[in-house]
Amino acid sequence: MERILILDFGSQYTMLIARRIREMNVYCDIVPFNKIPAIDSEVKGIVLSGSPSSVTAENAPRPDLGGVPEELPILGICYGAQWLAWSRGGKVYSSDTREYGRALLSVKDAQDPLLKDIPAESQVWMSHGDTINSLPEGYKVIASTASVDNAAFRISGKPVWGIQFHAEVHHSDYGRQILRNFVLGICGCAGDWTPDSFIESTVAGLREQIGSEKVVLGLSGGVDSSVAALLLHRAIGPQLHCIFVDSGLLRKDEFSSVLASYKGMGLNVKGVEAGDKFLSDLAGVTDPEQKRKIIGRDFVEVFNAEAEKIEDVRWLAQGTIYPDVIESSAVPGASATIKSHHNVGGLPKDMKLKVVEPLRLLFKDEVRRVGKALGLDPEILGRHPFPGPGLGIRVLGEVTPEKVAILQEADKIYIDSLKREGLYDQIWQAGAMLLPIKSVGVMGDERTYEYTIALRAVTSVDGMTADWVRLPYDFLAEMSDTIIRRVKGVNRVVYDICSKPPATIEWE
Repeated sequence: MERILILDFGSQYTMLIARRIREMNVYCDIVPFNKIPAIDSEVKGIVLSGSPSSVTAENAPRPDLGGVPEELPILGICYGAQWLAWSRGGKVYSSDTREYGRALLSVKDAQDPLLKDIPAESQVWMSHGDTINSLPEGYKVIASTASVDNAAFRISGKPVWGIQFHAEVHHSDYGRQILRNFVLGICGCAGDWTPDSFIESTVAGLREQIGSEKVVLGLSGGVDSSVAALLLHRAIGPQLHCIFVDSGLLRKDEFSSVLASYKGMGLNVKGVEAGDKFLSDLAGVTDPEQKRKIIGRDFVEVFNAEAEKIEDVRWLAQGTIYPDVIESSAVPGASATIKSHHNVGGLPKDMKLKVVEPLRLLFKDEVRRVGKALGLDPEILGRHPFPGPGLGIRVLGEVTPEKVAILQEADKIYIDSLKREGLYDQIWQAGAMLLPIKSVGVMGDERTYEYTIALRAVTSVDGMTADWVRLPYDFLAEMSDTIIRRVKGVNRVVYDICSKPPATIEWE
């Protein structure tokens, strides 16, 4: 499979570079700058990412490209460009004042293949402290800005380019075209890495990897575990055994409806109702981190107890996706802040199961595209992300059966209304929170002292940053009225208008 290697120097934009390349239907790998794999014929080019470091600093990341063939195309972005210049004798000036924001790029060499179909002037996005003052001998300037003479360059006679701006961000008007010129033009990639081709190659690989052995998979009702299950089911059929645990912390009626959907897809799935255990173990616990650990521990215990009932199981399947893989080997810096969420939180050492991860090459949006190609139930495919601990971290403070029941009712009204009004698919994630406070209210002629429900809705790409959704006032007014009328124990509804950062998407 042809691919582009991205050497990660710790930039917050490294994953965005990968996403832009994947959008061209070209596979790419993010690898730490100091762990460059052997370069084989399938590697068609290398991208050097940005970095929060200064290239002149003593502890700056410095890759060893000695094993890279001279004919292999290289594109350095921001720090990557500065390193290409500095490492060969160029002068790089480190300033305390970062250049951050929009700049006007002026093309100096319209014939250069990296700048094909780029207008004479266009907007780009700068974000750097170092600036290349002078290029080494044999380097040629191909584009400049008002404050950066060497905004883009090439090594004469070699397929090596550097750009000091971030082509991968949407603020760079023709940035995607520049990346296309490099990946599809200069590197000659075919752009044939599609959901269908991924399914075909993955299914064949799973059959070879697993053979006739049995696999157990913990389903969560979410997209990742569901798509992993369908891929495995297509590859090995009844050898796959799925376990769907009801922690008592799912949304209202979710256990029965999702279980029915799984069985309708032909999956060999067993539903396990274990709500009493989870709620009992959470009694009296208020610390969010402790709640997460208890829920994770209980899930593992219930899952393992069921898995041990399957004779001769040899494999554990997980819905691990590419951001999880990146995190495990990320360079320290902004790119290492990605959260990972596995379907199974831990395994006893004596289980001795081999792990298979069918989705470890994919980003979240790619998982959805593969799921669509596999025919995944649209209700699951379009489902918002839902926290692994479920409503256990949306009931703030102590979790009790009464509070969970109140939250399930309020949450169902909210989510069903978003779907009815055509708002659900415009939102990355939405949900209701039950606050650990009561407030005074008046219903009829009586004074009440009841709970507050907080509604949350955000837009995002990957959950790392998020903005609150400007839901219509009339809709919010209807939600407040309906929830208070229909959910006993609630007399106040508020709407969360905080973005991430500084807030998080979940409240715990």
